[in-house]
Amino acid sequence: MSIPNPKEIEKEITDFLNKKYGNQVKVVSPIVMPQSQKSDGGTEGVKKDGWINFDLKPEELIAYLDQYIIRQDSAKQILATKICTHFNRIRHQQNTETLENGFHGRIKNNIIMIGPTGVGKTFMIKLIAQKLGVPFAKGDATKFSETGYVGGDVEDLVRDLVRESDNDIERAQFGIIYIDEIDKIASSQGHYGADVSRTGVQRALLKPMEETDVEMKSSQDPISMIQEVEQFRKTGKRENRSINTKNILFIVSGAFSQLSEIIKNRTTDQGMGFGARMNRSDDGSELLLQARAEDLVEYGFESEFIGRLPVRSVFLKLTENDLYEILINPNNPVILSKRLDFKTYGIDIRFSDEALRLLAKLAYDENTGARGLVSVIEQALIPFETRLPSTNMKKFPVTPKIIEKPGRTLKQWLAGEGLTEKDDEFEKIAADNRQRLITYLRKNRKKISEQHGLPLSAYRIERIADYYYSHVVEIGTATDKIKSFYEQVKRIEINFYNKHDLNIVLEEDAIDFISEQMEKHSLNIDQIYNKLSDDFEYGLKLLREKTGKNRFFISKYALENPEAFLNQLISNELKKRDAQNPDFSGHADLSDLLSSLDTPPES
Repeated sequence: MSIPNPKEIEKEITDFLNKKYGNQVKVVSPIVMPQSQKSDGGTEGVKKDGWINFDLKPEELIAYLDQYIIRQDSAKQILATKICTHFNRIRHQQNTETLENGFHGRIKNNIIMIGPTGVGKTFMIKLIAQKLGVPFAKGDATKFSETGYVGGDVEDLVRDLVRESDNDIERAQFGIIYIDEIDKIASSQGHYGADVSRTGVQRALLKPMEETDVEMKSSQDPISMIQEVEQFRKTGKRENRSINTKNILFIVSGAFSQLSEIIKNRTTDQGMGFGARMNRSDDGSELLLQARAEDLVEYGFESEFIGRLPVRSVFLKLTENDLYEILINPNNPVILSKRLDFKTYGIDIRFSDEALRLLAKLAYDENTGARGLVSVIEQALIPFETRLPSTNMKKFPVTPKIIEKPGRTLKQWLAGEGLTEKDDEFEKIAADNRQRLITYLRKNRKKISEQHGLPLSAYRIERIADYYYSHVVEIGTATDKIKSFYEQVKRIEINFYNKHDLNIVLEEDAIDFISEQMEKHSLNIDQIYNKLSDDFEYGLKLLREKTGKNRFFISKYALENPEAFLNQLISNELKKRDAQNPDFSGHADLSDLLSSLDTPPES
């Protein structure tokens, strides 16, 4: 059989797509370069004992989430624990070669998240996937249907996971699939028609959530068909590629707006008669904490479907104070995004504490959770974002007056009124913002130090704060930047040893002092190294010759007073030697050694 050329393939696919989708889909032929294949057939990064060197503990993941997510302590604990357990169990089974031969009936920790909109469900899952470095695919339940109905095939989510893994099936088999708006596929009791499709989606998800093999090609997916034809053109063979879902973690979420009523009816109608005990039901989202499988079945889910989701995590509705806490969190994307918007035009924007509290109140009144924060901020600041880039104003203080009367304030500024007061207000707010960030860093000093491997001295905390506000970055990015300076200075120790065979240890205050000098005087690391060599090489070599010691701790005092430091160091070392050898007097050696410091070494 002759292999069709690319033009013939393109024509066949185009005819097929035109018949199925009309003229809305066109084929663009890419230039495909052959990829070199590994001789052993393996994939780069996949080892015999698996991809995982996973040793993250639940408390470590919770600490990471605490940097970004306000409140939701119970949800953090459940998600962090079960997700860490899921991947650590895979690692354990792989390392003990029991992955394929484990016990039967293994239960996967698939998770259902319940909570109102805007409380951080999707944000938390994205943070976890990013922290773990695992493939992650997201889909909305409303966009999928049972195979045979109009809409996407639920198995397309698994194929999306492979694409997110750069078509690395081995890696994709240990990914996370997140399905939002899962409550929208619950069937309504006593209704037919559209609910048939909803029930069909639930049933179609049963096998993937447990274990099944999903074919990579799909008649509903033109891309997979094109890839299969292209692979056939290259090799002349038809390749059946599939992915097993046994170790893919499924997480679903939804608002479940009517679920609280079902729970309330169950919890309040506990008994009948004079002796019946009536349980008090909490209002709002806290009622969801009492959710049971039977409530979800009554909501419209099949019991088999709920059985595939053994872990339940409930997110509570955010209070007005929670929204304020989100805004003052230095890692919150709402304020960072707005800072970036204005930074694009060279404008530095700062928010007063009073303005943040007002924004939190306005967002709470919108009743859309954290999403309301974006809406109220955009509504208040859009006039300034439109006009200020065309002016010379580079400092923008956001106060309650800006939010309540944006038009009047902008008109005054454009007329040249109140500009001095504006700049004074900006400086005050900037100082308050900086101090609040320093307080945050001090409070979380231990946690940040452990996560980034950087001891946080007072000097480094201030440098992190300065970098955070001079650039639009998260705290972690600012900390890593300061750490890069720290590591650069620490490399002086290695260079000093390699060149002079002297083991110096720069103490923490010395590292900070060097960093400060580099910043103040625009010095580079080579200049600092040369200065250290000039100040310490000769004296330390003399000391090594007399005492045999070859490890020296250099403090800030030593850097500022090298001669006095060396004199004191020599005196202390020789006194130690005299104390250990009472019959030996080293005073002559001491005076000779001290005087020799004034004599430069022969070239």
